[in-house]
Amino acid sequence: MTAAVESYEVTGRKSKILSRSQIRKARISGIALFLMAAVIMLVFVPAVSGVSTFGISTVTDFIQLSPISVPSAGSLWILAGVLAFLGTSQFMRGFQTKTTIFLGIGFFVFVLAMMVWASSGQQFSLVSMLTATVARSTPIALGALSGILCERSGVVNIGIEGMLLGGAFTGVVMGSLLGGWIGLVAATLTGGILALLLAVLSVNFRVDQIIIGVVINILVLGLTSFLTSQLLLKNPSLNDAPIFPSIKIPVLGDIPIIGPMFFNQTVIVYGMFLLVGLTTFFLFRTRWGLRTRSVGENPKAADSLGISVAKVRYLAVVYGGMVGGFAGAWFTLGTVGRFDEGMTGGRGFIGLAAMIFGGWNPIGAFLASLVFGFSDSLQQKFAVLETPIPTEFLAMAPYLVTIIVVAGLVGRARPPAADGQPFEKQ
Repeated sequence: MTAAVESYEVTGRKSKILSRSQIRKARISGIALFLMAAVIMLVFVPAVSGVSTFGISTVTDFIQLSPISVPSAGSLWILAGVLAFLGTSQFMRGFQTKTTIFLGIGFFVFVLAMMVWASSGQQFSLVSMLTATVARSTPIALGALSGILCERSGVVNIGIEGMLLGGAFTGVVMGSLLGGWIGLVAATLTGGILALLLAVLSVNFRVDQIIIGVVINILVLGLTSFLTSQLLLKNPSLNDAPIFPSIKIPVLGDIPIIGPMFFNQTVIVYGMFLLVGLTTFFLFRTRWGLRTRSVGENPKAADSLGISVAKVRYLAVVYGGMVGGFAGAWFTLGTVGRFDEGMTGGRGFIGLAAMIFGGWNPIGAFLASLVFGFSDSLQQKFAVLETPIPTEFLAMAPYLVTIIVVAGLVGRARPPAADGQPFEKQ
């Protein structure tokens, strides 16, 4: 019997053999769940009193729903009990084959506890936070789509951050001069141009793709910083672009909770929804998508069937770069209407994490981006509620979630087999 066989888990009539790594992962997750329960009981419960109120309608909603009020201390004890139960189940080897699922449930319960704690004695607008979650997940989801299009063809794109930043800069300048729609097109083309540089160096010259991506990020960061100091600061009119307003879709926008989240957003957010659907369709339902995925898995076999590996990779990378440039416009044309140095704040790298967490699938990446967007909007909401957590720690929340997801919750997501491997036609 091998050392990998450690114990048996009995579920109904079936018996499953568990490895040491499975048992260790289950015990570690059990300890993590116990610690979260302890934080709720020892830190959150003593600090609350009265009730926590959650608003589930905005003042502009056609249908007004009454806020939900729950006893703060009682709710926290219940949530702590749920975490303790999950921790005990994991530690006692109850759900070892579903560790990731139950650990995810545990984090969700802990977030609910934080919301109850933060809103004790005051009202927490749940709808506004969920609406902000969708909006803030937009550049992350689009960045993940950019990475998926590139990596499904076998080209690693570390330069998404640079494409976002370049799109944001070009978008605000052209938007200030010629209007928001021209700025949006210019931002999209900027991402495509940067991606073309990536394609030329990686496909034609077979330069290390990681290095190219890092170079693109550094190049765009330095170039936008220089142009900001030399151009935008001296010409403020070039840094004052119109912002796309929210567009409410009739009837759908009046649906409680869901309406404001998905049907009362800007054109960039709607564009994100459309791109997620189109990317999924073209990757998995068209000949182009089949060729792209085949090149990313086995370029030699694809070449033997007459598929031009270089052409497929060029198209996929340039398309991905244009999506990244479109995402960059969200930071300027979709929010503040001005450009600040380094304003993308690492969202391109978080997009890569969402891509991995989503298993290189557009739908999965979109759902993963909602996790990061939720953590981002949650820290903003906590700052408004003036919780005792220092603002610096709140600002770290999205990046801590990135580390946790990539390190512990990704599971066995497998990248395309030829991802990052240059191809030379024989």
